[in-house]
Order: sequence, then structure tokens, then C-alpha cells
Amino acid sequence: MFRWGVLSTAKIGREQLLPAIADAENGVITAIASRELSKARALADRFGAPHAFGSYEELLASDEVDGVYIPLPTSQHVEWTLKAANAGKHVLCEKPIALQAADIAQIIEARDRNKVLICEAFMVFYHPQWIKVRQLIAAGAIGRVRHVQGAFSYFNVDPSNMRNQLSLGGGALPDIGVYPSVATRMVTGKEPVRIQATVERDEKFGTDTYSSVKADFGDFDLTFYCSTQMALRQFMVFHGEHGFIEVHGPFNAGDYEHSRVELHNQTHTEATVFRFPGTRQYCLEVETFARAALGGGDDVFPLEQSVKNQKMIDAIFRAGEHDGWEYL
Repeated sequence: MFRWGVLSTAKIGREQLLPAIADAENGVITAIASRELSKARALADRFGAPHAFGSYEELLASDEVDGVYIPLPTSQHVEWTLKAANAGKHVLCEKPIALQAADIAQIIEARDRNKVLICEAFMVFYHPQWIKVRQLIAAGAIGRVRHVQGAFSYFNVDPSNMRNQLSLGGGALPDIGVYPSVATRMVTGKEPVRIQATVERDEKFGTDTYSSVKADFGDFDLTFYCSTQMALRQFMVFHGEHGFIEVHGPFNAGDYEHSRVELHNQTHTEATVFRFPGTRQYCLEVETFARAALGGGDDVFPLEQSVKNQKMIDAIFRAGEHDGWEYL
């Protein structure tokens, strides 16, 4: 069994990853750390973890932990990923793992030097609906892909929420803009060559709250928008010469909509629907990571892909500062 430690009592850990680890067939929650020991102890008791620590350093020093999950504020991801790797721990870090693509190079160096597994926690990579989309596109089910559309939005103006705090790495693009980009890249195997974007910021928070993006992938275009101050919505559509694929509940399947993939023919007279009832993408993520960390050779989302995805986000921010194309 892979022994997990968790750095912080953050909401996504409490609500998504800790329940997933608790239900995983090959992992167990061993330790919780918080800067407030009482919080760590309460969460450890809730999930049956035997150890609670009042500092992250204490957890990283523990011989009872094989690897850590890091759901800390984005601005702290690089720092604690490096500290965990240098302590000999495997690391699953929430996305984005860094706020600049250039910052990931030192994480790759630490991974290789310490011979540990480090992954950015893109749970969609492990969901069978996205594996199906990749298979359909590769098999030519919609012919040549010509256009991809997407959206991810929610409404949150809570000033205490880290997503609205620039100093903590908040903003729409770091939080949710990464999903249309990573999904498009992982199912097509293509990279953008140039980008146009409109990026708006909240005057009070300073964070980006709305972006409208056009990315030229050479063979096709991706257009998407993301926002932290718009009504709740998610969708992805892959439109080809011979048909199109709609992905329902593409990122938070079950929260926004039930996950399903619809394959439509060229004349929109026939559709094949693929459903994925009961799929728990976070559980698949932690199980796959644990197997890979223990030498199982499973396919995980590698840091090299994290660099490419962050380069795209960096380019969107740059494109938002001027008219015209930003080249990668």
C-alpha cells in the first residue's frame, strides 16, 4: 500500500482527494500536516490517519510517508514540491504546479536527482471519457479536426478565497483556463503555434477574471473562454470534417453534468453516446500515481507535459497585453 501524506487541510483535499485515497485499492492516508496541529488532528481522525503534524517539515521528515499530495495555494507549489522531492517523497501537486513554465525546470531537476515521481494533478488525464475522445480522434471518427471550442466558468467574488488573491496565485487562467488547453493538447497530440487573447482583471482583486482565447494549432483552431465571475458552465466540442464530438461534464463530471461523450455524424442525423457511470476520476488518479510510484510503469501526466501546458498559459497572459498574435 502506498502511504500518503497530505500537506494542508485545503478544501479540495478534504472533499475530493482524501476520499479518493481512502477508497483507493492501493493507498492509505498515513499523515496530515497543517500549520495548526488541531486542524491536522481533526482531519486525520476523520479519515483514520494515524499521524498528524503541526508543520509540513515534520511530515516530510516522517519515515511513515511514501509520497505527498500538495493542495496548498498555487504560489507555494514550487517551494513545497521541491522540499518534498528533496526529502525523498513522491509528489502529486495540485495544478498549476507553477505560475511560470520556466519554474518547472528546477522541479524536473529535483525529480531526476532524487529519483522520485512528481506529477501535476490533472485528474482529467485519467478519466475514461477523455481516453475515449483521444481514441475516437486517432481513429478518424470525425475526420480531420478543424475546430475545438470550450468553456469553463463559475462565479466567486469571495475576497478570502485564494482564487481571488493575486499573491496566492489566484485567477481564472491558473485555476480553470488550464483545462481546455490541456484537454485539447492531450487528445490531439498537437501544440499551439500562436495565440490571441483578451484578458480582463478585477480592479479590486487584481486577478484575471475573464479570458477569451484563440489558439492556432496549425491544423485546427481552439477557441475557449474561462471566468471566475460568470454563471457556472463547462463544455468541450471537437469539430471535424466528418462529424463532431461533444464532451459533457468535461472537467468536473458529476458536479456540472453527468459525464458522457457524444459522437455525431456529418449530417447530424446519427449520434453514438458513450456513458461513464460511477467513474471517480480522482480515485483513478491516485491509484495510477501510486502504482507508477511503486514501479508499476503506469502512464501518468509527466512534468514535461506540464511545461508545455504552462507555456500556453504564459502565452495567453502575454497575448492579453497586446493586439495581434503571440507566438510560442
